[in-house]
Amino acid sequence: MTSQGVRNGRGSPLSRRVTSRERSHCGDVTAGWGLSMMAERKLLVLFGSQTGTAQDMAERIGREAARRHLRCRVEALDSCDLANLIHEPLVVFVCATTGQGDPPDNMKMFWRFLFRKNLPPGSLCQLDYAVLGLGDSSYPKFNFVAKKLHKRVLQLGGNPLLPVALGDDQHDLGPDAVVDPWLVALWDKILTLYPLPPGLEIISLDTCLPPKYTLHYLPEDSPPPEGALLQPTALRAVPSELRPFAAPVVSNQRVTAQSHFQDVRLIEFDITGSAITFSAGDVVMIQPQNCPEDVQQFCQLLRLDPDRHFVLKPTEPGTSLPPLLPQPCTIRHLVTHYLDISCVPRRSFFELLSYFSTNELEREKLQEFSSAQGQEELYSYCNRPRRTTLEALWDFPHTTCAIPADYLLDLIPRIRPRAFSIASSLLAHPDRIQILMAVVQYKTRLSKPRRGLCSTWLASLNPEQGDVRVPLWVKKGGMKFPADPATPVIMIGPGTGVAPFRAAIQERVAQGRRGNCLFFGCRQKSKDFYCQAEWEELVAKGFLTLFTAFSRDQEEKVYVQHRIQENRRLVWELLSTGNAHVYLAGGSCLLYFSYFEV
Repeated sequence: MTSQGVRNGRGSPLSRRVTSRERSHCGDVTAGWGLSMMAERKLLVLFGSQTGTAQDMAERIGREAARRHLRCRVEALDSCDLANLIHEPLVVFVCATTGQGDPPDNMKMFWRFLFRKNLPPGSLCQLDYAVLGLGDSSYPKFNFVAKKLHKRVLQLGGNPLLPVALGDDQHDLGPDAVVDPWLVALWDKILTLYPLPPGLEIISLDTCLPPKYTLHYLPEDSPPPEGALLQPTALRAVPSELRPFAAPVVSNQRVTAQSHFQDVRLIEFDITGSAITFSAGDVVMIQPQNCPEDVQQFCQLLRLDPDRHFVLKPTEPGTSLPPLLPQPCTIRHLVTHYLDISCVPRRSFFELLSYFSTNELEREKLQEFSSAQGQEELYSYCNRPRRTTLEALWDFPHTTCAIPADYLLDLIPRIRPRAFSIASSLLAHPDRIQILMAVVQYKTRLSKPRRGLCSTWLASLNPEQGDVRVPLWVKKGGMKFPADPATPVIMIGPGTGVAPFRAAIQERVAQGRRGNCLFFGCRQKSKDFYCQAEWEELVAKGFLTLFTAFSRDQEEKVYVQHRIQENRRLVWELLSTGNAHVYLAGGSCLLYFSYFEV
């Protein structure tokens, strides 16, 4: 992202001023500037998405724009060059909110730049814009990012076409309850400002739009493709999502008893020569892949030859190719490493699938699932039982076998990387990364248990059977441990939530720091007391104060909050006199904080 020339507010990519003639187009589309922009009829859709929902919605807007003959680009916010934003007449922002009101990862650079205090107030006064937020009203900062973005673009002079839309996951119909009517109003507004050229009409919903890419098959005797995901990263390149490092798996150890209901693994990767560095609290991103059985089923259902080679070509000039796919590629590599056939399909999946259906009953059901009225039925079919894309394709066999291969990348999203807290320190384990991972498996009303894609794949890797590599890279985490060695830390980590604290304790012990206090909770001491020997050794050496809560080892359940209450005087002393820092991690832990009685 360009950020040159903003230090003094002069020469900024957002500092261009527009004339009053240009500015008047919002009130009068017959103004000279408005006429020139009408000739272009272009729309930029920018999304900030963490789990893919906002991206899916942005791509839906892109398809609806194509039906209205608008030249449309759909991009992640961090892919947007702010130097060119001043030249965009029309932008729709689609933003999710993560955590406690935080922006998604793929819009954080844009977010920091947009809120620089030295950006001129009229920077975006030529811009017509709309903001669509996707959030969950059960969180205190509901759609905080969308609200703040809307307010900031308004401060910079932008012209809102509509009030900000606030989609809510808690609604019975999901975010579509807000999105559907908002989009109707948006297109009415846009077509008022940028009418259809003479002789053109909105492309009917009965017509299937062309695919984003076409697959051009190569002769069957073509050489095997090169540049697959698991090629080692260049030594001088810092690994990233676009250039992951192929890390060998050193060990894959189960740390729960065989009789325990949950399979938890301590997995170690070798990052020698990767240029990866990290600190306690950082996160390792892992790019998973589909299991061979699912890949084989998918290819059989769609009647695809997994060993066939192809090259991708965009149907529209200027469309970039997927960066994580080698060119040329095989169908097997595409399905194994790219298409997320294990994800729960979205509404857009059924909408596109309906165009290929040759069976009347299947087509009617697909159209129902893709309609606004059918969202409750779709939720019961897909989201509640966590039905996968592959399973949905099984349920529509006549349609599935008619899917053109060119539409695969439009139909199925890419596999997203998974984040794991790093559970080791480079000071204790040089050139190694360790993670503490629970293998995800649970039951729904479907007969087959639900399994986590990444955790199941990682658990299946056995380094004793040969060279096993995993694509990974490291990102900065949200936990920052104190630089002052005299500052004590209180860490509360039930279950696998202890992972980042293991990294912090190893790092602090290697630096000779004491004052480490850990509250750890699990079900039973004999079955899921992770890293027991390591903790007990550190306690014996005086580096760690450890409090454990084994909830099922006695009749009355005991949790970490009970241990905190029992040791409230120590906790209060560390807080009041030692200026201790308190850290809490764990996806499902619930703590009740009360006043400390001194």
